[in-house]
Formats: sequence, structure tokens, C-alpha cells
Amino acid sequence: MKQSVEVIYSDDDIVVANKPAGITVIPDRIHTELETVQTILQKQFGKLWVVHRIDRPTSGIICFARNEAAHRHLSLQFQNHEVKKFYYALVKGKMSAKTGEVNQPIAENMARLGSMLIHKRGKDALTLYEVVEEFKHASFLRVEIKTGRTHQIRVHLASLGNPLLVDELYANTEAFFFSSIKKKYKPTDEEERPTIARLTLHAAQLTLIHTATLKEVSFSADLPKDMETVLKLLRKYDA
Repeated sequence: MKQSVEVIYSDDDIVVANKPAGITVIPDRIHTELETVQTILQKQFGKLWVVHRIDRPTSGIICFARNEAAHRHLSLQFQNHEVKKFYYALVKGKMSAKTGEVNQPIAENMARLGSMLIHKRGKDALTLYEVVEEFKHASFLRVEIKTGRTHQIRVHLASLGNPLLVDELYANTEAFFFSSIKKKYKPTDEEERPTIARLTLHAAQLTLIHTATLKEVSFSADLPKDMETVLKLLRKYDA
């Protein structure tokens, strides 16, 4: 199946796109034959340089460089944590505070390959959050990451006891079902289909210094339909 990627902005130096969930930014070791955001956009823009990534099951803003000079400039911004990155997250339960931060190092989990954990041998990681909406069994958060560690938001929120609403690794939950908040719900089919079956995490906004103008620019991507649907159900049946 051919994937499409929405281009939010492009010029001679950068391309900013809205990545759909379920597609990788660059080829990974498992799905080497599948199209990636990079390969799809290169058909339109020619060679693109990768400056940052977001997880395959996460949707949202991704930025590429269109030349080596822009790549160097942007890579340094990400490396020096000068880029502002905001996400929307749907998590389990109510947060203990309306705003907060997690400042805990993140390391690879040697006992479970492909996962991360909080450990003193890890790299420094700082996550800030604020509650946008609160429900009986879930919360909708705006999250800012000051660092860009692997699985940072997922690990930090799980450490608070509020993992993502859907996260197989850190919440042991593969999907969200309508019946979880409306107990008497009976699907028209014999088997209920999930409302969402991917990470409930969306890269909503990216702010950086443009490589040509040296001025701050911000790009944003609306919440995708699947997460918006979950929000509407929570507002109606879990308020």
C-alpha cells in the first residue's frame, strides 16, 4: 500500500512534514523493504538529510534538510537541545499534579532489548508536562521534551504511573477500545474493533532557527483523526 505524507512547509533548505503513524522516518532493521517518510519525500524533493526522528507508531512533525549546510546547522541545534519540541499525549489515569517535570536519566534496558528504562548509567533526560484535559480514567497532556532520548516521553510518563493510553512496551496495552469506557457497549460486528491501535502520542509542534534567515520559525500539525476520536469519546463517556 502506498503511503502519503503531508508536506507542511518547504523551501531551498528544509522540508517539514506531518508523519502518519505506522511509518518510519528512515529504514529500520526489520522493515527494510517498506517505504519511509524520507523515501516518499525524496521522490518530490530529491535527496534529503535526516536531522531527527520520531518513533514509527508516533504521528506528527518531522523536519529534513535539503543540503549539507542546512543539515549541519539543524543537527547542531538538535544536538545542543536548542530546538523546542511539543507533543500531545493521551495517558492512563489522572496526573498527581496539573503541571510537572521528570528529570531522570534514560538508558537501554539490557533485560528487554528494544526498550529503555530510568537508570543512573543513562543519559540526562528532561520532560515537562501540563494537563490539557482530565477524565475519569485518562488525561490529555501537552508535553515538552528538553532532550531527545529514545522513548523519552513514554518512559518518563510511565515512571509517574501514567503511561500512554496505548503502549505495548510500557503500558502492556496494544489498543484502546470503546467498551473500556462504555461498559454496556456492544459492537455491531462479533468482535469489537479498536478505536486506536498505536501509540497515543503526537508530535504537535517544532520550533527551530531557520538555517537561511537565522530567525525562529515554528511548525505545527493538528491532532490526527484517530486521537481526536478517542478524545471525543472520553469527553462524552469518561468525563
